[in-house]
Amino acid sequence: MYPIGVVGPGSKRLTKRLTEFLAEYGRVSVITGDRRSSGEDDETTTDGGAAVTETTPGEGDDLEAYRSAGAASVYELNAGNWRAAGGGMTEREALYAVAPACEFCVVENPPDAVSEGLSRIVLRDRMADGSDGKSGGDPDGGRERSSNAGVAADADPETSPNPEPGSEFGSAGGAVLATAANPEAIDLDEVRDTLEATEPVETIESLVERAKSSPRAPESGAIATFTGRVRAQEDVNDTPTEYLEFEKYEGVAEQRMAAISTELEERDGVHEVLMHHRSGRIEYGEDIVFVVVLAGHRGEAFRTVEDGIDRLKAEVPIFKKEVTVDEQFWVHDRP
Repeated sequence: MYPIGVVGPGSKRLTKRLTEFLAEYGRVSVITGDRRSSGEDDETTTDGGAAVTETTPGEGDDLEAYRSAGAASVYELNAGNWRAAGGGMTEREALYAVAPACEFCVVENPPDAVSEGLSRIVLRDRMADGSDGKSGGDPDGGRERSSNAGVAADADPETSPNPEPGSEFGSAGGAVLATAANPEAIDLDEVRDTLEATEPVETIESLVERAKSSPRAPESGAIATFTGRVRAQEDVNDTPTEYLEFEKYEGVAEQRMAAISTELEERDGVHEVLMHHRSGRIEYGEDIVFVVVLAGHRGEAFRTVEDGIDRLKAEVPIFKKEVTVDEQFWVHDRP
């Protein structure tokens, strides 16, 4: 799933426009946040099955009535549509929750800490040249665009001096994809092209859903998975780890994971192999890497998922920095 943030005055209008546009290319979820900077009145938003919204208590609202009574979460189902209310969910948790079911997620006015890690569109009152971003303003229609192109797909990890830095939502996260003074000035085709060049949000659940939708699923009786996570200590005497930071050569890492998957899929009884390794800063307890194997039987599924993670760690150019309570270091620099 590709997440994109929309921030600034007019964010609600652009979120609706972007949602309608992206829905032509896949299932879209919407996460709404603080509209105080959007310049628009607040409004409850639902889409019948793919919206996560922040709600406030209201008269006659059954969702909030049950929440006030102590329910952790409440779902209202009505003729194929649904609404939900709950508490204790962060924006990142919401992204991970909708990732298995959607190809895109539009995050309206994410908090600053989340926005910095998301590819995003920024709306401003006026452009730097004083125009309002409408026709007749600057020659580009009020648009400015920038993105992280990353390292070329044919880059050599042995000769390229530095891999691309990562972020919370992927190594290309944090890029400003477009800037304009009004929502109508944004070229949505350009935004989609650039967005799909960034690293998607994946979870073990989203990869399992992809495996289940494989054309070979009817022949498959097993799905084996591996999830690698950040541990605090090797043992009780070890210095606790606060977080890990991963960097990878964009394009090269994906190519090598794809090649490993293709080779493993040539085994008898193995129908699909999916891999994903997150980049950027990953805190203690969070997930790092996933391998999912769809197979005819459990034996080949278990063997292949083990071989898959072993080969990923040995062959894919991904670099790890460990930050403990006492120090920080690149793991490959340690003896």
